[in-house]
Amino acid sequence: MKVLIVGSGGREHAIAWAVARSPKVDKIYCAPGNAGISEYAECVSIGAMEFDRLAEFAEEKGIDLTIIGMDDPLVGGIVDVFESKGLRVFGPRKNAAILEGSKAFSKELMQKYGIPTAGYKTVHSAEEAREALKTTSFPVVLKADGLALGKGVLICNTPEEAEAGVVEIMEDKKFGSAGDQMVIEEFMTGREVSVLSFCDGKTIRPMTSAQDHKRAGDGDTGLNTGGMGTFSPSPFYTEEVDAFCREHIYQKTVDAMRAEGRPFVGIIFFGLMITADGPKVLEYNCRFGDPEAQVVIPRMKNDMIEVMEACVDGKLDEVELSFEDNACVCVVLASEGYPVSYQKGYPIRGLENFKGCDDKFVFHAGTKFDAEGNYVTNGGRVLGVTAKGKTLVEARANAYKATELVQFDNKYMRHDIGKAIDEA
Repeated sequence: MKVLIVGSGGREHAIAWAVARSPKVDKIYCAPGNAGISEYAECVSIGAMEFDRLAEFAEEKGIDLTIIGMDDPLVGGIVDVFESKGLRVFGPRKNAAILEGSKAFSKELMQKYGIPTAGYKTVHSAEEAREALKTTSFPVVLKADGLALGKGVLICNTPEEAEAGVVEIMEDKKFGSAGDQMVIEEFMTGREVSVLSFCDGKTIRPMTSAQDHKRAGDGDTGLNTGGMGTFSPSPFYTEEVDAFCREHIYQKTVDAMRAEGRPFVGIIFFGLMITADGPKVLEYNCRFGDPEAQVVIPRMKNDMIEVMEACVDGKLDEVELSFEDNACVCVVLASEGYPVSYQKGYPIRGLENFKGCDDKFVFHAGTKFDAEGNYVTNGGRVLGVTAKGKTLVEARANAYKATELVQFDNKYMRHDIGKAIDEA
């Protein structure tokens, strides 16, 4: 079969790697893709938001399944466009992708259906926000309602910080129209855990757990990023936590969306906080997390295509997910200055050290070929260096050792990815 993957980051590279391993697949395309993805797929210069061009390409090439990796096209309704043309596509329709597209919607859904989450208030103007903050205890969390590349969340410890946040999100529009509404949320403490899941509208199959590191600097300092590294599984996601989440969060979310006339087919990403009062939902995403996908997918034993087709066909209840009994750690190699400003175009050396390996991988996020066909940097997050190990401690040591195998000028990384492992 022929498969089209839409996206261009490390998540899409990990998906392409998994799809290429399926005996059912003989041709992969990726739009727009990146230099690393080209090892598995023919990259096509069509943007992820060019829905009609992508659908025309799928029709022209006889694509059997299109996999949407990114949030923007899902929230924008790409699945609806493909389905209207009779094309098979993996991902939620626009009315279901709102689960990530609007934080106000997701909070209201959780409140209505009794899904554990933090207390909140949705505001529609800066004035309304300032009024609400007068009676709010600190610290408090401010969230831009819409998509903001994982950066539209501000933790404010004082009224002064909250005022600056209101200005940034709702008046200066740092995150554009995502800040037209804002959620003021109770600050929760505990361990953060990410759980990705496959859904077919009725059935949900949670994957193994993971934990992301969002802040740019060691010790969780600096600005929020799209993710500086991950590990899987989380030692804080116990059997008891899993049992609670399956009963009170996962299936209830799928049932709630179906009850609202928004059946969810695709990936639901559950961002959880394990609080003293039990697990609560921090956020939902409507696709694989990045870089969480880079540690979860390599541990999955199932044929990715078989699971995705079961979701599209409403037969996920016939599938049981299986993961390797090991651990995986990903360290993101970024460009110095990310996420604010950085230089591109630096040659990347050492990628050949990962060829043919089944215990360490390098997933490309921001790379391209120069005029001579050499790999060069082309983004803030450049590469995800991923390694397996029998234990999390071993996988972490292997990942950091693997980061030494690849070099480029202005290479930057955190040195404490998975440090929480040592505290478990």
